Parts: sequence; C-alpha cells; structure tokens
Amino acid sequence: MHDIEPHYNWDKFYDSSLDKKSPFYGKEYNYELFTNDIYGYFINPAWDYIGSETLYVKILYVDYKKRCCIIELIGEWNDTLHNDIMHLKRNLIDELIGNGIREFILIGENIFNFHGSDDCYYEEWFEDIEDGWIAFINFRDFIHREWRKFGIDAFVNYGGELEIENWRALTPLLLHKHVKEQIVRRLG
Repeated sequence: MHDIEPHYNWDKFYDSSLDKKSPFYGKEYNYELFTNDIYGYFINPAWDYIGSETLYVKILYVDYKKRCCIIELIGEWNDTLHNDIMHLKRNLIDELIGNGIREFILIGENIFNFHGSDDCYYEEWFEDIEDGWIAFINFRDFIHREWRKFGIDAFVNYGGELEIENWRALTPLLLHKHVKEQIVRRLG
C-alpha cells in the first residue's frame, strides 16, 4: 500500500496545501516519513487524513469558479465500523460546500472494500448541493452492488460511461467536462 501514490501530474493545476480555502492549507508533507496506516499497512505520506482509520483522501483539483472538485481516495470505505462517510462529509465535503463547490468527482480505484450502514450522510450531501451532483468514478463492481443494497445509488452517480480508465491522461477540466456531460445526459 505504501507504493500507491495519489495522482501527482495535476500538481501544476492545484495544490491543496496552498489553497487558503482547503482544509489541508499549510500542511507540510514529509515524503520520507510514513506514519499513516490502514490496518497496519503504511500508506504514502501524500494521502490526507480526514479522521478515519480506514479512508484517506487527496484533493486533486478544485475550481471555485466552476464550483467543482476532484478527490482521489484510498483504503477501505467502512461506514459500519468507522462511519467513514461521516468523517468524509464533516471534515472535507462540508468545507468544500461552504466554499461553493457543487459538483463532486470522487475517484475510487484504490478503494478495496466497502461496508455500508445507512444512507443518511449521502442523502444530506445530496440535499446540500441540490443544484449540483456527485459522481463516483472507477470504483469496483462489487462496491457498486453494495451501494445498491444500502440505497446510496439514489444520491450518487456511478458506472457506465463514468468508468474512465484513462482519467490520468486528461486535464482536470477535461475530466470534469466529460463527467458533467454524462451526468447531464443521465438527467436529460
């Protein structure tokens, strides 16, 4: 797990440690010291802690004018034991919403498991951005099945054309444009 790094080719477009509106503003990264772990496996120091023992994030891009953000995730999304959605919502998403963000892209190819509970925080997030949307891209199929079991699919978009294998080859704005086109097509 320590070899899995968040996508860093977009650093020239955005750096959350330099963004005064970011919850990670001013954070200094020591890439020589591995301190965070998930179930005893150290993770790369570039991932950001949001209060969860099992879920870490990296804000890859924010555009306050377009009101969008792209977040990459790593770990196990465990709402049952660790209430990860609460940590994600309260410690990251609420701050982004407070700064005008309404369109969320979460990249989950490094989410290795999901344990659901209820859909309250997902519903709250959905209601907080009634003029926006939430897209989960590149999560594993078995996670999609779990989301359906817990009714999370009523609040987030995923699957189909939102599985974008080459997202790293795009710029953040091109990825946002592609995802937004798919969301508009689904709503239309």
